[in-house]
This record gives sequence, C-alpha cells and structure tokens, in this order.
Amino acid sequence: MAASQEDLSRFLDTLGIMTRTATHAPLHTVEESQALRGEIAGAHTKNLFLKDKKDALFLVVAREDAAIDLKRLHEKIGASGRLSFGKPDLLLETLGVTPGAVTAFGAINDRTGRVAIIVDAGLIESAEVNCHPLVNTATTTIASADLLAFLRATGHEPRIVAFDGPAGGGPEAADALPTGTHDPI
Repeated sequence: MAASQEDLSRFLDTLGIMTRTATHAPLHTVEESQALRGEIAGAHTKNLFLKDKKDALFLVVAREDAAIDLKRLHEKIGASGRLSFGKPDLLLETLGVTPGAVTAFGAINDRTGRVAIIVDAGLIESAEVNCHPLVNTATTTIASADLLAFLRATGHEPRIVAFDGPAGGGPEAADALPTGTHDPI
C-alpha cells in the first residue's frame, strides 16, 4: 500500500526534516502551478517519470524552467536508448502517485529501488525546493539538502545532472521539452 501524505509527513519528522506545506486547488501542470508564485517561496519543480528501452525507470526532478532535451536525455542519465513516458499504472505501482502529482517524494513508495532518481543540479542550488507531498492539492517546501537526505533515506542515491539553462535558451532548445507537455509537477 502506498504511503499517504500523512505517512510522508511522519517519515520526514523521523528524519528531523522541517518542511512547510500549503494546500491549494489541484494543480496538474507547471502552468497551473505558476499561479502560486509569490505565495510559495523557493524553487518549483517539474517531474518526469520515464522509462528506457530496457524498462529501466527514471524520475527526473528539475527546475520548472529547465530545458530538458528528451531526444538526448538518455545520454545524460545513462539510460539504454531513447526515453518514453511511463504509463500511469506503472507510475502508481512504483511511486504511489497519479499523473499530475508526480514528485520526488514518491521515492518513499519505491521500496525496491526500481526507479533511479535524477535531480537537476540547478534545482539543488536553490535553498528551498517545492514538491507535491504525494497529492497535487498541496505543495511542500523543503531545504534542497534535506530533499537529498530524504531521497537517500528512502534508499535512492540521487544522481545530480546539470540541465542546460531555462527552456527557450541555448542551442538545444529547439528539441527541448516545452513546459506543459508532460506531467511536470
């Protein structure tokens, strides 16, 4: 059975990790979540649940404005061939969340370590990071160092990868994943 928002909160408490959680209407995309800018401080994320041709699973946790070139992402993260989005039933089975609520906190439900967690280097440069607490009706703010500690406590050693700049910039932007074409929150 998947952990609930309350289970997550208790787990963070046992780790001594302080967080703040704000409730809000359901948010499914980065565009929808941008309405909260100014109300919730810290870096906001987009999350991609992906699989490669050998069915290895990846959760990419990046700054909401990070340019992620899906055609070349497999090279950056060591995947076998091109990546595709994982199906909703696989997402629920492995991370215990549904589309629209994809989050780094889903690692609490991946008890077998099947999902590799990839974290944007630019994201962890921020003092605070915002993630859904397993539901898309709330946003939890956590110190970036504490997010990494949480991931490690769930048995996931996060792989830190530098994504090149915000979407719309740089030479790879033409093939970059535009904001809103995936399950970003």
